[in-house]
Amino acid sequence: MSEDAPTFDFASSSEGERVSSRPGAGPAAKSFAPLAVRMRPKKLSEIVGHRQILGEGALLPRLVSTNNFGSLIFYGPPGCGKTTLAEAIAAETGSRFVKLNAVLSNVAQVRDELSMARYRREEHTILFIDEIHRFNKAQQDLLLPDVEDGNVRLIGATTQNPSFYINAPLLSRSHLFKLDPLSIDDTVAVLRRALDSDEGLGGFKAECSGEVLRSIARISDGDMRRALNALETMVLAKGVLAKLTEEDVAAFARERRVRYDSDEDEHYDTISAFIKSVRGCDPDAAMYWLAKMLEGGEDPRFIARRLVILASEDVGLADSRGLLIANAAFDACERIGLPECELNLAHATIFLACAPKSNSATNALYAAKSKIKEGPLQSVPLWLRDSHTKLNRELGNGSGYIYNHECPDHISGQEYMNVPEKIYEPTSYGAEKQVAERLKMYREIKRRIQNGRGK
Repeated sequence: MSEDAPTFDFASSSEGERVSSRPGAGPAAKSFAPLAVRMRPKKLSEIVGHRQILGEGALLPRLVSTNNFGSLIFYGPPGCGKTTLAEAIAAETGSRFVKLNAVLSNVAQVRDELSMARYRREEHTILFIDEIHRFNKAQQDLLLPDVEDGNVRLIGATTQNPSFYINAPLLSRSHLFKLDPLSIDDTVAVLRRALDSDEGLGGFKAECSGEVLRSIARISDGDMRRALNALETMVLAKGVLAKLTEEDVAAFARERRVRYDSDEDEHYDTISAFIKSVRGCDPDAAMYWLAKMLEGGEDPRFIARRLVILASEDVGLADSRGLLIANAAFDACERIGLPECELNLAHATIFLACAPKSNSATNALYAAKSKIKEGPLQSVPLWLRDSHTKLNRELGNGSGYIYNHECPDHISGQEYMNVPEKIYEPTSYGAEKQVAERLKMYREIKRRIQNGRGK
């Protein structure tokens, strides 16, 4: 650092906590809290984004302004502001704020907090439970009586679908608000404020263009905590008077990991997008979602299994090679493994995405099952029954059966149900067009044979 560079002398924080800085390391923060914590808004009006629940005329601000709300559930991805909303609501309503983490808290601690809230009802306790989806059914049931009686107002934060993880009685007693990832523009606005404010990184007097801030926002995937942590890390790495560049962002991005929960919502949402992209004949989107799953650590055999299913469900008879290729990809995942089997998955994904589509086999199966369930159930025709034993032959089993290969065109003209049903409806796509033409020919030959027999 040059001799002309500014120096900083911090005595202590407002809480009496001693704060110091090593020479040449740049200014220390006013506390040891991360930048994301220091920049947390104190009021609802200071929170960026989430216009669908915080904008003009929205329900949540009206409930908070009148202090007339019950329990709330905030559902959204990491870093979208669930904790910030809870703290701002508590501050604006003058409520006592108790924060628990479902991963770290046990039943005894929850009981103690609920008991304390009963004795301090006049303080209008807000019990904030982060990652509430981690509580099991018994732990969630423990909250119900005090939520029901109004001893506490629960605010739960979850990254997982509440329909799957929150007990129905608790969910029915709460207002559910879904939060989306923050937009790039909203993220950039907060990053700029953090860079310039004294509470943030203003003491470093760092320079950063709007495009570099947008690059940081892009690699943060709508996660404000991640964006602020990235900015803080880059500024601290370069020190006072830092000038952040695209190269700094690229170096930081190389170390990041794709956010992907292998057994939670992200897992199901991404595989859903992948399958629908293949079904929708979009190889570009399909490859993008495939890459996200692979980068996130998804089991390649899971992806391959879904492709095998799709090969029959959505490609089907339009190109029966799809099932062979999907099976080959699954076999490669079993035999070869990562990372090489990624190539086999890419091969199968593009082939199936580009293949003509037909769900006629799927529809035929559902139609047949529907007829079985709705009845009446047809018995096996006598001429089709097994005749391998003497008793069966004496009962007439197999009597009148005509062997197809002894007939012209290999068509006997017989019926194979007591009451014929139309179940399979071929499409005119891909190879199935030829199947449809072949079936039409079979039906014509069968009609002529039956007419010739006086049927």
